Amino acid sequence: MPSTQPFSVSCKGGLNTNLNEFEILSNPGLATKLRNYEVDPDGGYRRINGYVQYTQAPNNTNFDKPIRGLQVYADGALFVTEGEVYFSYVDANEDVQNIHLQDTTGGETYTGAEYTAETHESHQSELERTNNDNQVHFIAFEDNVEHGRVIVCDGANLPLLITITGLGDFDSSGTRTVNIKEIDVDANGNLFPSVGTFHKTRAVLGGVAQNPNTLYYSSSGGGVDNITPTHYDGDITLDEKIVGLTSFRDDVIVFCRNSIFKVINLGDPANEAVVPITKNVGCLSAGSIQEIGGDLLFLAPDGIRTIAGTARIGDVELSSVSRQVQALIAVLASEVDQYNITSCVIRSKSQYRLFYSKDSESTLDSNGILGTLTANGFEWSETRGIKAYALSSDFNNKGIEIKYHGDDKGFIYFHDKGKFFHQLDENNNLQESNINAVYETPNFDFGDLGTPKTLEYVRLSITPEAAATVKMNVVLNSNDINTPQPGTFEFPTTAKGGVYGVAVFDISLFGTGDSEIMKAFLQGSGYTASFQILTENQDTPYTINGFYINYAPSTRR
Repeated sequence: MPSTQPFSVSCKGGLNTNLNEFEILSNPGLATKLRNYEVDPDGGYRRINGYVQYTQAPNNTNFDKPIRGLQVYADGALFVTEGEVYFSYVDANEDVQNIHLQDTTGGETYTGAEYTAETHESHQSELERTNNDNQVHFIAFEDNVEHGRVIVCDGANLPLLITITGLGDFDSSGTRTVNIKEIDVDANGNLFPSVGTFHKTRAVLGGVAQNPNTLYYSSSGGGVDNITPTHYDGDITLDEKIVGLTSFRDDVIVFCRNSIFKVINLGDPANEAVVPITKNVGCLSAGSIQEIGGDLLFLAPDGIRTIAGTARIGDVELSSVSRQVQALIAVLASEVDQYNITSCVIRSKSQYRLFYSKDSESTLDSNGILGTLTANGFEWSETRGIKAYALSSDFNNKGIEIKYHGDDKGFIYFHDKGKFFHQLDENNNLQESNINAVYETPNFDFGDLGTPKTLEYVRLSITPEAAATVKMNVVLNSNDINTPQPGTFEFPTTAKGGVYGVAVFDISLFGTGDSEIMKAFLQGSGYTASFQILTENQDTPYTINGFYINYAPSTRR
């Protein structure tokens, strides 16, 4: 037997809470804990970004105006708090401006007619909106208009149709025009949808309290002018309460709590039909529904599932993609009605993000699940420390992906940006806080559980984005109380190597490569060893690529 043996681990596969202690050893790159890391589509586990304050709800003196809805739109953002709708943008002086879209005071808003920034002449009466704590649903669609249009549904008011064109400030220096009006879903004008979608040229709305099983749709053609009671076209009643709606290929997908349907040939009386996709699986939250990689993702009672199109025209396939983190999903599903659930897709990372938090939980105790689409399917991790009540990601006028999230205190942040989290201190001051990240490996037996091993050293491969300090804990024999446990090892990293044309002054380091391989001598011996790599600071993110362990096996006992 040689005096020492090598053992290498490539970080891939993501978090897995499903496999038992022996099964997981066949994939040593899997993580038994992967918190505040994300799976890199190109390999490795990257510590996530933080979030940076963007703005807060107006008159948020007591920090009691939760953000119930957010939508990236018109080089700014729409957001809703206490039933009131605002448009937020950055002006020419780099200051954030929040325009109340229902209040004519100040000359920036109106109802029912176009408002031109230069004239301020088109104001009409103020819109009265019911204050409510419902999660707000935004329907963004193109309609051949600059920036497109947005319909706002909250289940307590008539849907609000918003159209903003142009760029710049709301004064003579800008070119913005705004149109805002309420939509009557039917001829009586007293139905308040909570969810909806835009399918081809029709608005499709549902989740009405009086008729929870019914979806309503506008007529086709003529653009947005046809979303009116005069052009109200029809409705469809299903067997179950509607949870969510989305347009998918040529059909409208209707999510119910215990079943899923698709409406084919919507608006064609001769061929319109409701076709069951499944009557055994439903959707727990409209806030979980997203499209990524040509498939729909949603939260079901048994996990995160996809609806995928197949090669057959009009056919779809239903499958589960979150078996690896079923333990996390089970906790969420068992108490789903107690959580505020929101989600988005970060396209630049091929990543689905779902956040869930209770009103009673602190920001640092709030949870999320990240699923990165890789060549091997979705690979998962979890977050803790982001209390997102509303979340949105989309591209701005320059093609840059912009991400926001809003919390329970009325703050809106640039999501997935910066290197720290935030929380209110005892004096209600917003303070930067650490990102506590941990990656934990399985209990490695190095191929032979019956032989004790003495650990000699580890080489850790990391790709830093700037200087960062990474720590490692070694846990022997499943943290057995009779086994002495080694201390914590620290790896100070340098900045990422500079590349001509890309390097950043005072951040990038010249004369070194993109990745570092750092060595630390280890202590202790045992039959198994697990490794925890963690940071508890506000350092810049880094990616763990893998590590190499040198150990000396002893005689069998």
